[in-house]
Amino acid sequence: MRISDLLKKDTIVLTMSASDKASAIDELVNKLDAAGRLNNASEYKEAILAREEQSTTGLGEGIAIPHAKSEAVKTPAIAFGRSESGLDYEALDGQPTHLFFMIAASAGANEAHLATLSRLSTFLMDEVFRQALLDAKSEDDIIAAIDKKEEEQLEKEEAEKTPAKDGYDLLAVTGCPTGIAHTFMAADALKDEAKKQGLSIKVETNGSGGVKDQLTPEEINNAQAIIVAASTKIEMDRFSGKKVIEVPVTDGIRRPKELVEQAKSGNVPVYQGSGGSGGNEGQEKGKAGGGFYKHLMNGVSNMLPFVVGGGILIALSFLIDIDLNNEFAQMLMDIGGGTAFALMIPVLAAFIAMSIADRPGFAAGMVGGLIAVNGDAGFLGGLIAGFLGGYIALLVKKVLAGLPQQLSGITTILFYPVFNIFFTGMIMLLLVTPLSAINRGLEGWLGGMGTTNMVLLGIILGGMMAIDMGGPINKAAFTFGIAMIDAGNFGPHAAVMAGGMVPPLGIALATTFFKRKFTKQEQEAGKTNYILGASFITEGAIPFAAADPGRVIPAAVAGAAVAGGLTALFGIGLPAPHGGIFVIGLVSGGWFMYLLAILAGAAVTALVLGIWKKKTV
Repeated sequence: MRISDLLKKDTIVLTMSASDKASAIDELVNKLDAAGRLNNASEYKEAILAREEQSTTGLGEGIAIPHAKSEAVKTPAIAFGRSESGLDYEALDGQPTHLFFMIAASAGANEAHLATLSRLSTFLMDEVFRQALLDAKSEDDIIAAIDKKEEEQLEKEEAEKTPAKDGYDLLAVTGCPTGIAHTFMAADALKDEAKKQGLSIKVETNGSGGVKDQLTPEEINNAQAIIVAASTKIEMDRFSGKKVIEVPVTDGIRRPKELVEQAKSGNVPVYQGSGGSGGNEGQEKGKAGGGFYKHLMNGVSNMLPFVVGGGILIALSFLIDIDLNNEFAQMLMDIGGGTAFALMIPVLAAFIAMSIADRPGFAAGMVGGLIAVNGDAGFLGGLIAGFLGGYIALLVKKVLAGLPQQLSGITTILFYPVFNIFFTGMIMLLLVTPLSAINRGLEGWLGGMGTTNMVLLGIILGGMMAIDMGGPINKAAFTFGIAMIDAGNFGPHAAVMAGGMVPPLGIALATTFFKRKFTKQEQEAGKTNYILGASFITEGAIPFAAADPGRVIPAAVAGAAVAGGLTALFGIGLPAPHGGIFVIGLVSGGWFMYLLAILAGAAVTALVLGIWKKKTV
């Protein structure tokens, strides 16, 4: 498939009217929508904005590649826009952006589509090609320039398929969260720079179509150094004992010369594997294992589909018939509570253990988590089982490291699972009785709380959700709420969800009613926060908090604490762990009072922020 199959005249804007980043995104989304390439323009725009929140797609050198893979895309397509005067797209080099390629990949995009979209991202590294686009007089000129460049690139890719006879001097791995643009731009930049410096290089790309050109053990063993330019999880333990440079994917695009020169010099730290899968999430450079928070979040993120799906099915079953005499209501309970929720803690434990010790830890964590469930040790037991299973797997691996090479084949398939599961299971069987007692004590303490104490708990949980808006404190409150749902106490999570919805909703209200306190771009972003806040996506407030933390964070915490406290005061319970406004009908204690608590909190945030914030110049 060629790029011209995806970029047509009806998706080209030769002269954009946009004056800033927000209006540029709107103009290109509208162009795709008018050309019939989208199912839902607003949903696709949300996906674009979500990608921009991870890191700007304004790459510098006057180019930007906003992109998203979404079910809102009807037909994979590319929209091109050109701003002759340039505009501020928050580019990495701080310079105006002139050329825009908006990539729309459908959720079911096949490998050919993704490869074609990715190829475009590599073209833009060529200054001659960029100038050709700037000089183009018509839509036909744009397409002709792209076709010419594509012919050159296809010939280049064919030539690069021939492997080096004596192995490669350097190896590299690239990856970005969406795996469409940055992944392949970084790969191409590193290849070009290595060629300039007379070095052979092979680059593994971790894109949305899967891993391409995967590095072999022999290649890794023979390489002088390895460059990992990635902002997503990468299998790192295979590089144990090798010289490895770890940087964000944008460094692969912006600093290929420095990276290749450093790798060539040999002044590179040796990577020490830990038996874990390693990764680059959050740019935890050089930290084997990634720390407690990373392991916990790996468990929570993989558990979340079971929690959300199971929790909402349970809530629906109660909504249909609280006594479960209705056959359909009982079926929903069996699926949600009897199956999905029953898997929640074992999955949590398994993925915590896997984050620590890779695959050898998975089975141990799963078994330990199931023992926690059967022993009524609850969420706390699942957490302990996950960390226990992971670190026991690391210990077993270390102890068995001295076995003869002839036994290496059966070590992984026999010794690891037997010892890991046995030791984890034995210790968990000893721990479940005291953990069960602690669990029952916590449930009893919460159940016996008076109104005043419950309101205080609601204030604390609501405020925690707004302090770092998706960070460790926010996740600690969210995790506690889920644990209480599992324990059958729905009050705390009502405060958690209300507190998480308030920051973006409060900011949206502030940008609506205090317009003079916000820039035009902030006002546009504020509109998106109505949707994000209603959907319980607290992270929508992060751009505002990053720009003005001294005012935004206190205002958000104040409103979230009010909302959390009011939900407790009103006696609200929420059995659904996620969903925001879309599950408000499932609350116990009255949906209207819950909505009132959320709106009151959002109003407090809006008023504090609107009064406190200075007028824009």
